[in-house]
Amino acid sequence: MEELLELRRHIEQQRYTEALDLLAEMEEMSREDKLNKIYSFAEILLLHLIKQGAEQRTTRSWELSMRHAARQIARVNKRYKSHGTYLSASELRAVLTEAYQPALERAALEAFEGRYDDVELGQKVDRATIEQKALELIITHQEGQHI
Repeated sequence: MEELLELRRHIEQQRYTEALDLLAEMEEMSREDKLNKIYSFAEILLLHLIKQGAEQRTTRSWELSMRHAARQIARVNKRYKSHGTYLSASELRAVLTEAYQPALERAALEAFEGRYDDVELGQKVDRATIEQKALELIITHQEGQHI
């Protein structure tokens, strides 16, 4: 809110360069917020995909959580006015790659009743396959098939 008041002052005082600089800063803050949300949901999505892959089973709860996470990523990533997205498929893939290790560490606490650490659990799954499946789920939801 403070930024909006400052922007208003810059415009009223015809300090357009400062106003544009502040707008750029606000856009960056908004993008960072969206990235943080997407990252958090990506971690949840990967967590359940890892457990599913390692344990070779699924639960309705995991399925619901994965759909919800993919749906939320698609929602946060959507640009409503331009009908585009904030992150491209390659940028989403980079987020999934970044979120994989924390998701694996969380999955190690839950899968197989916590018997394996993250390294051991990681050997039971194919990282590339899990990341690809996560990306496909997100894209499916972005395309409106499940929103």
